[in-house]
Amino acid sequence: MKAGFISLGCAKNLVDTENMIGILKEHGIEMTTVPAEAEILIVNTCAFIEAAKEESITTILNMADFKENGCCKTLIVAGCLGERYREKLLDELPEANAIVGAGAWDKIMMAVEETLKGRRLIIADDNKIIYDKNTPRVLTTPSYTAYVKIAEGCDNACAFCAIPKIRGRCRSRKIDDIVAEVQSLTAKGVKEINLIAQDTTNYGHDLYGSPALVQLLKELVKIEPLKWIRIMYSYPRYFTDELIDLIADEPKICKYVDLPLQHAHNSVLKSMHRPDTRESIEALLDKIRNRIKGVTIRSTFIVGFPGETAAQYQTLRDFVEKQRFEKLGVFPYSREENTPAYDMPNQVPKEIIEERYHDLMSLQSKISEEVNVELEGKELEVLIEGRDEELDKITFGRSQREAPEVDGQVYVENDGTSKAGDMVKVKILQGFTYDIVGELIEGEKHE
Repeated sequence: MKAGFISLGCAKNLVDTENMIGILKEHGIEMTTVPAEAEILIVNTCAFIEAAKEESITTILNMADFKENGCCKTLIVAGCLGERYREKLLDELPEANAIVGAGAWDKIMMAVEETLKGRRLIIADDNKIIYDKNTPRVLTTPSYTAYVKIAEGCDNACAFCAIPKIRGRCRSRKIDDIVAEVQSLTAKGVKEINLIAQDTTNYGHDLYGSPALVQLLKELVKIEPLKWIRIMYSYPRYFTDELIDLIADEPKICKYVDLPLQHAHNSVLKSMHRPDTRESIEALLDKIRNRIKGVTIRSTFIVGFPGETAAQYQTLRDFVEKQRFEKLGVFPYSREENTPAYDMPNQVPKEIIEERYHDLMSLQSKISEEVNVELEGKELEVLIEGRDEELDKITFGRSQREAPEVDGQVYVENDGTSKAGDMVKVKILQGFTYDIVGELIEGEKHE
């Protein structure tokens, strides 16, 4: 039989998809990227915000068409949407044959077998599982890059977020288990490892009594074939001086700090149940910029949180203008049921939220272009990811400044020989809002 997967949402969800693919392949099921060819269709859903839920529902309904117009025998809804809504989702989506919760992806084969027998069912667990080095896994990323989930779940209680209810409390993998997986991945040609969790700087707290990200990194940098280690989703609370020093001093760790801050006004941060203050955030950012030469800082902010006044939004805007983040994501506040913020007074009207969203994005576009223009004349190491379809002497890829999927690209001129996975030296010629253009420095390439 053939199965087709559609993985929605974040990279953490993608790792779950890769594990499910591995489990099905171990049972002799082939994979296809053509939904019309699949007898088994699985949608791994996201339910983080309203827009993600809508995308998940639309995708499920689109895949349901293949029950009539393809050869689909079973349609399985996996992931966060199923975990969050379970019985309600099964009742309201008769097209779905099974719901597999985010904490039960290891039961995917059971869902396939039971639904092929004609049963409709919900399989949900108590959110205690996390994959390890022995879990079957098939990478869906290019061969030179991979995500490695170092922990699952979240101990934070941000007022706007339903993830702790969906994914449970933080459960970390042991250091030696992660190291073994990364060794296996690099042996297969992976050069870039992207460490992910709901909160990477909290990694290890549950196992070792205190955060252990630094200890993990010190072991990972010893892996000889590994070129880049990128740390994603690192919250400010445990971003220690020791971690900053390690990032600054260790060549294999990307000079890229992904620091979700969410706001810059103390009253809003307190309402969000965030432990940070504007003053503590500014002190941390100053420390990172002073210690890590050439660092790229990425952050995310929410506009329109309940009670956010025009003056408080202006504080956030002024903060973004002052800090000049190299990369920035902005989210309009999404009112999510079963979160503390859902019932907070003074909900901000949607039209004002949209206005603030577009205003902050417009400001950041200007900053981003200025930052990229400042790169002109500098040299960067670039991981090549592909070649322009129309101009065969132009390749594209990413430097340490760009994370996969969320950031822009580096376009490389006068490169007629590089292939995906090569690492080359590039001189930057032009900076634009999101992308930059450079030229290959001859003789500076390694596979």
